[in-house]
Amino acid sequence: MRKIISWNDGWRFAKTSVFPVEMPQGWETVTLPHTWNAVDGQDGGNDYWRGTAMYCKSFARPELEQDGRAVLELLGAAMTADVYVNGRHLAHHEGGYSTFRVDITEALQEENLLFVTVDNSENDRVYPQKADFTFYGGLYREVNLILVPSVHFELCKDGTPGIKITPVVDMEKNTARVTVETWQNGGTVAITVNGETKMAPSADGRAQVEFTIEDVHLWDGVDDPYLYTAQARLSSGDELSARFGCRSFVIDPEKGFQLNGREYPLRGVSRHQDREGLGNALTIKEHREDMDIVRELGATTLRLAHYQHAQEFYNLCDEYGLIVWAEIPYITLHMPNGRQNTLDQMRELVAQCYNHPSIVCWGLSNEITASGQVTEDLMDNHRQLNELCHAMDPTRPTTMAHAFMLEMESPVIPIADLGSYNLYFGWYLGDLEQNDSFFDEYHEKFPDRPIGFSEYGADANPQFQDAHPEKGDYTEGYQCLYHEHILNCIDRRPWLWSTQVWNLFDFAADGRDEGGKHGINQKGLVTMDRKLKKDAFYLYKAAWNKTEPFVHLCGRRYVNRPEAETEVKAYSNQSQVTLLVDGKPFETKTGSRVFTFRVPISGGHQIEAVAGTCRDVISIRKADQPDPAYSFIQKGDVVNWFDKESFKADCYSIQDTMGELLDHPEAGKLVQGIMTRVRSSRGDVAKSTANNANLQKMLRGMKFEGMLKQAGKAISGEEIVELNRALQAIPKA
Repeated sequence: MRKIISWNDGWRFAKTSVFPVEMPQGWETVTLPHTWNAVDGQDGGNDYWRGTAMYCKSFARPELEQDGRAVLELLGAAMTADVYVNGRHLAHHEGGYSTFRVDITEALQEENLLFVTVDNSENDRVYPQKADFTFYGGLYREVNLILVPSVHFELCKDGTPGIKITPVVDMEKNTARVTVETWQNGGTVAITVNGETKMAPSADGRAQVEFTIEDVHLWDGVDDPYLYTAQARLSSGDELSARFGCRSFVIDPEKGFQLNGREYPLRGVSRHQDREGLGNALTIKEHREDMDIVRELGATTLRLAHYQHAQEFYNLCDEYGLIVWAEIPYITLHMPNGRQNTLDQMRELVAQCYNHPSIVCWGLSNEITASGQVTEDLMDNHRQLNELCHAMDPTRPTTMAHAFMLEMESPVIPIADLGSYNLYFGWYLGDLEQNDSFFDEYHEKFPDRPIGFSEYGADANPQFQDAHPEKGDYTEGYQCLYHEHILNCIDRRPWLWSTQVWNLFDFAADGRDEGGKHGINQKGLVTMDRKLKKDAFYLYKAAWNKTEPFVHLCGRRYVNRPEAETEVKAYSNQSQVTLLVDGKPFETKTGSRVFTFRVPISGGHQIEAVAGTCRDVISIRKADQPDPAYSFIQKGDVVNWFDKESFKADCYSIQDTMGELLDHPEAGKLVQGIMTRVRSSRGDVAKSTANNANLQKMLRGMKFEGMLKQAGKAISGEEIVELNRALQAIPKA
């Protein structure tokens, strides 16, 4: 009989690669999950510790059945791990996001010493190496000891669950044909599905049976995520089980995603697996809290980026009916020496996650062309990944998330079955309307290709507020305007097969130092500690949550308002909102999602929104001057040089486009110096895209002043003034 023992307690830890000869007494005592970057991986500066550390645990020989086996299970060791028992090296694993297991039986003594070295240092072969998130090191998921009899189901190959379930639904007959495969080292397997048991002999370590479920109960997304269970048992007493769902889906270039024969728009968010103060060392408690927030939002899909997430979270997605995009960390920078690692990580992802009905596609890579050209080596790496996915799983398509600067005609796009773009027009560069025109152009050029919107977002620090928010100011208000536009953009294009906000939560990117925060990407709809839902969160709740009536007043953190008439905005999933000012009815508006009012203010006021039985209240007051605590950029720092009498139209200025300035040797040198500093404030990914030809082409049409505004405090107002003076000294030819 199988026995699983939690091994999360009693570990010693040290940042060392030197093996002690006995249980080290001076090392730190830790409990798993554990990461050594929970603090320095989130504080900015791009200086978090990356190297080799060691975990140690002593244990007595476990009681085994005759010829039984003891298998160590590590659910996540970032990024490269080696396992030693009593000085014997038993395993090497590369890839920090997948499960791996090690048979330790032959190395056991009466008293034992286990060492696990874990390494997250830089190298040229194990992904990820360059990305906009922190690469936490450590044993950041649980560790178990599994005891099995001599005849048992497979445990070690690719971290397999030992059982593979493939349901194929016939919508016309309302039936499902369910194929169950198991792997074991002998014996006959008793497999049970839906109350029916069949016996299957093991041939070359594999057994297979097929069931038919009549009047099948479909796994039907968030409406009805019904799960069946398959159980497998050997005569030795070893047994296992796995849940599965019966569903049918189609992805159509014109109609988008269809689930079980009906249109089912995939509208949702992306998620990183870290949290403030914990890093990526999450427990089921944090996973459940995250899922509760997803469900409140009303999303139908999740992109679990940019790596394999915990099995507990995939289980929650199964239970609550979320449609999931699962992917490996083949991201940003293609490494010629990393091909085998991409294949290994993909093989483990598919093997370990195959049974989850929530997963509908395998992501081959993310923005892999951002750092350079599309080479033949990169293309061939993707072809092999695509072929591997289809060989292991013919039931699901493959997909890729492309950087916004990748040309639509790029030969890498058609390799995967599905395409998707990460677009940031209206934030990093360009105007919001370019998101609309980009997708319209793509859909017109390639009407037979499904295309999705895999990332979009704008950073917002809830501290920053303004009556007139604009791109680059990091205000909560601009994040709202951005997402209002994008939500309308998506609504007008139902053929987008999936769309995901980047990101549901703020997350650590230790290379970032912008928007008033160190080491944090602030595009989340919720803060990294999960304690504050930004106003834009409620915009999506108004659009997607159909079951929980609510009204939310925006701007509750914008208390001191210098304007005589202020905008008050409410988000609601109700069709009518009434505004009360100081307890008196002010105005009633009918509409959808967004309700905007203009309210005169003269002192302190209580503002109340009422929608049916739902209410929300904020307090504001008239201020004599703008509150400096609300501003990330001092808007007076960047003056309109055309209003100055001293402005020389025949010389360069910050009002010229990037292209015009870069084409001039002297002006271009000034611009390049500033842009290098701006990129450094945004971490390694921004630096790595500096030589992307298509990105440079896009930037050339932007006014330099716009780029400087978004740089915020990376470039001071005084420096901008001096820069413009220097440009005004350079005559135009």
